[in-house]
Amino acid sequence: MKLRYFSHSAFLITTGSGIRILIDPFLDANPTSPVKSGDVTAEYIIITHGHGDHIGDAFKIAKRCKSKFICVNELANYCISKGFDAHNMHIGGGHNFEFGRVKFTIAHHGSMTSDNYYAGEPSGVVLSVDGKNIYHTGDTGLFYDMKLIGEMTPIDYMLLPIGDNFTMGITDAVKAVELANPKTAIPMHYNTFPVINADPNEFKKRVEQIGKKCTVLQFGQEIQL
Repeated sequence: MKLRYFSHSAFLITTGSGIRILIDPFLDANPTSPVKSGDVTAEYIIITHGHGDHIGDAFKIAKRCKSKFICVNELANYCISKGFDAHNMHIGGGHNFEFGRVKFTIAHHGSMTSDNYYAGEPSGVVLSVDGKNIYHTGDTGLFYDMKLIGEMTPIDYMLLPIGDNFTMGITDAVKAVELANPKTAIPMHYNTFPVINADPNEFKKRVEQIGKKCTVLQFGQEIQL
């Protein structure tokens, strides 16, 4: 299995069997993304909440690739209203797909589309794929139930924001790692815009100070999990 980071909160998971799961594909208008939407292919697209920098280019990609959306109920219905295929879920619920299991978690944030459609509750998502558990927190502030999430599903990779202002900053993100106890933390949602500038290497240093592992991915970098 491979994990590729495009910047902001956009990731692509490619399973060992070649199925591609795209998360929060904000690419074309993203000044830090090294790729554009036309360069990305996915069978499934997960969107954590309705903000434009997370829906991003999902509809362009889904139209070209015939992708299926996986989202919380209201956001899935929004995708359906635009003519796309979607699997409706909600926070606390899990479902087995051909590539593995998806379970949505809480996230403390907001969720409304750019055309003022209420997109349901914001979410994080735990994916269990090829024997690994990946926790993409979505946009969120710190919350204590991250400890419970990590206890119920031991996390191999935790993808979490460090940019502050709209989400956790570095200090809270380090605490989130302490609570969820992943094997590896990967920072996201930073340096896209000046207001969320943050140093991922500072985050890495502080995570390592609490005895945990951190991998900082360069924008566009792909790693083998």
